[in-house]
Amino acid sequence: MTLPSHDWPELAPGWVWLCGAGPGDPGLLTLHALNALRQADVVVYDALVQEAILDWAPQAEHIYAGKRGGKPSPLQRDISLRLVALAREGKRVLRLKGGDPFVFGRGGEEAQTLVQNGIPIRIIPGISAGIGGLAYAGIPVTHRDVNQSVTFVTGHDQSGQTPSSLDWAAIAKGSQVIVIYMGMKHVAQISAALIAAGRPLSEPVAVVTTATTQDQQVLETTLGTIVDDIATSGLVPPAIICVGQAVLMRQVLDWQGQAAGTAPRNLDPLNRHRDAADSA
Repeated sequence: MTLPSHDWPELAPGWVWLCGAGPGDPGLLTLHALNALRQADVVVYDALVQEAILDWAPQAEHIYAGKRGGKPSPLQRDISLRLVALAREGKRVLRLKGGDPFVFGRGGEEAQTLVQNGIPIRIIPGISAGIGGLAYAGIPVTHRDVNQSVTFVTGHDQSGQTPSSLDWAAIAKGSQVIVIYMGMKHVAQISAALIAAGRPLSEPVAVVTTATTQDQQVLETTLGTIVDDIATSGLVPPAIICVGQAVLMRQVLDWQGQAAGTAPRNLDPLNRHRDAADSA
């Protein structure tokens, strides 16, 4: 595939480009990402990068550097130092990461190591799963009738545990919609913390797994039932969890279901909330 005429940047020998591959669907790549794939000598890619995306770099060596919870994975420092070594060999290096490299993707750490070792870099943003993945499920992370704020959090820290640095009570009180990355493992602790901080048991929640791919699944549940519903659903990570009234918009905006012939369940799922606000 030849890109249209444009002043496309050149991936030069000895450079590393850290690039977001989007949430899964190859069509969500940016043109800068495609340009990088066509030039790379080596592509170092994550677990969430689809094989169809790698097919756009047939000339390159493909090196897997994926990390998945509960499975043997390369150490982050080893990945970063390998990028340094490949660049010093004069390779055109593309570091391809699922979603956006700077959104819970540890791209900042890798970029910092590269710069500290004198390796020139370029950052290519990607569509984050917390926005694009939810959009594919028919859930807008912002909606005028629902929220004027959205908070993105990770469900685990470097140790693999629920982040101790997060003030869940403040998040519960301060953000109308909460989007949680990598939260399935600790969903019991997270939901309990949000409920303890005052979020209602009936609060709508959506769990979107393998977002934007053919294997995408969506579970609509509530804070009070999410733990049991996930257990009985058989869903497995990777997943995005969305907490808040915006989840109700899926009842009318499930565009994939509508394309398959399913009628909207409710053309105005927020009507009762807007009526209450208008009468206040």
